[in-house]
Amino acid sequence: MAMQRRRLGRVDYATTFDAMRAFTEARTPGTPDELWLCEHPPVFTQGLAGKAEHVLDAGDIPVVSSNRGGQVTYHGPGQVVAYPLIDLQALGIFVKEYVFRLEQAVIKTLEGYGVTGHRVAGAPGIYVNLGDPFGHGALPGPPDPRDPWRGIGKIAALGIKVSRHCSYHGLALNVAMDLSPYERINPCGYAGLRTVDLSTIGVHVDPERAAADLGDRLESYLST
Repeated sequence: MAMQRRRLGRVDYATTFDAMRAFTEARTPGTPDELWLCEHPPVFTQGLAGKAEHVLDAGDIPVVSSNRGGQVTYHGPGQVVAYPLIDLQALGIFVKEYVFRLEQAVIKTLEGYGVTGHRVAGAPGIYVNLGDPFGHGALPGPPDPRDPWRGIGKIAALGIKVSRHCSYHGLALNVAMDLSPYERINPCGYAGLRTVDLSTIGVHVDPERAAADLGDRLESYLST
């Protein structure tokens, strides 16, 4: 069955969370997979492992608890959020492979803009070398224990939930955002981790275009 892609526009986070959870709970083996692409108004979201101390100063931005994996992150305008609603059993893969494919879709999307995306062991998501985001060398290392994230910026966050072999939640790619809210949290639970977007590193692409590009990559990696 072909995956159905839905462009939701700017939608409330909590409402969308409820909708994808309901979709997952109601789906049957014959339900086609869907890919929801959207943007959220400013919101901090806490994963299941989220610790309150990683929210340094929420201010006027709401903090919403969710059942995805991971710690706190931020969603806001200028960010492409992708929610693949996938029957992993029908696709014939397990969670580790699913996460790899999500990250690979982001890496290939960035590659289309000339940017080299990197994985960091034990820290899901995609990162860039701030000193040379277009080069093909490795990330700076070995890490300095006093500043383990020196020279590294996070450009895409990932957090998923799998229920009865079916996935929801997903990933967020930073395109052209107001990044200042990230200073109010320890992104994904990492103090000192800098969060960047494409515009920060000199790539100016319309978020709608980025959503289409990321959607194409996700479909190619997640379709049967």
